[in-house]
Amino acid sequence: MSKTIAINAGSSSLKWQLYQMPEESVIAKGIVERIGLNDSIFTIKYGDGQKFEQVLDIKDHEVAVQMLLDQLIDLKIIASFDEIAGVGHRVVAGGEYFKDSVLIDDDVLAKIEELSEFAPLHNPANAMGIKAFRHILPNIVSVAVFDTSFHATMPATNYLYSIPKEYYDKYAARKYGFHGTSHRYVSERAAELLGKPLEETKIITAHIGNGGSITAVEGGKSVDTSMGFTPLAGLTMGTRSGDIDASLLPYLMEKTGIKDINEMIDVLNKKSGVLGLTGISSDMRDIESGAEEGNEDAILALDIYCDRIRKYIAQYISVMDGVDAIVFTAGVGENADPVRQMVLERMTWFGIEIDKEINQNTHGKEAEISTKNSRVKVYVIPTDEEVMIARDVARLGK
Repeated sequence: MSKTIAINAGSSSLKWQLYQMPEESVIAKGIVERIGLNDSIFTIKYGDGQKFEQVLDIKDHEVAVQMLLDQLIDLKIIASFDEIAGVGHRVVAGGEYFKDSVLIDDDVLAKIEELSEFAPLHNPANAMGIKAFRHILPNIVSVAVFDTSFHATMPATNYLYSIPKEYYDKYAARKYGFHGTSHRYVSERAAELLGKPLEETKIITAHIGNGGSITAVEGGKSVDTSMGFTPLAGLTMGTRSGDIDASLLPYLMEKTGIKDINEMIDVLNKKSGVLGLTGISSDMRDIESGAEEGNEDAILALDIYCDRIRKYIAQYISVMDGVDAIVFTAGVGENADPVRQMVLERMTWFGIEIDKEINQNTHGKEAEISTKNSRVKVYVIPTDEEVMIARDVARLGK
């Protein structure tokens, strides 16, 4: 009987959940927002619907961590820090160093910071969270759980780009993939719902939120995924372009007068996707509303969005030479029933058939949305990256 904290640190945020292990029951959860800015928001949810919220200035992650731990005691969620046996940190980029979750030491932390060039918006923030906890609770088990590690099982056929091989050998230029912890969780859960050993399954997982990725999971292992060297590749997303012809970049830079390649990449990351196509929003709910109102840009953006998801799913059926189940997860995947229907209604040739009524009534909850006659099972499974982090802490902390 021990308690574990799962941490997801952003550049100005700290999201967390406190688990009772091995039961995996959530004791408390919360988020600290606007760290380093004025009017930081500090929120804890616990007990039977109880909530603590405070607005104040929080200068850095270490202060946020200290406040979090102090409030766990003040609110009598824990009696002392000794009850916390371990902390698990989500880290976005593990590069080629980390093929699995690892216990954190000075060398691991140094490598996480070194890998910031692969995830400049994420790894530095992840490292800040790690440093804060190590300083305040130096003796507890500390584990790094990498978004990329689940995809370390991809064969070279699928992770190498068709560029000079020396770029991979010298600079580790390759596909890494992301959202791995989510893809791992929902594929394992799908195998349970299928009633088959994970090692005997072929599952396509669609993690679709503001960012999105599709993964082919064969025998419980990632064999291909849509995101690439960075999270920019693959699907059309909320603000990210997804796949484009690289030669388009210098052409657009010449036409627009953009001089810096980083500025152009920023456009592809933050001003493209459905936001760029419509000028309305990066939120799929707003795009769906616009389409319902007859906005032609919204209708087209929705078609493009679903088309890219559908193409990757079809591609990965070929990669695995078949599929047992398709899983939708994350914000859009769990809640946007029109997106799920649009993606799958043109895949009937594969024997995929969804129950439209069940699909329309499934939002944010686990359900099978395929019909009894469908040759491929289709599930909606809410993702739970935090519980996977807690499990890895328990596994490595033994």
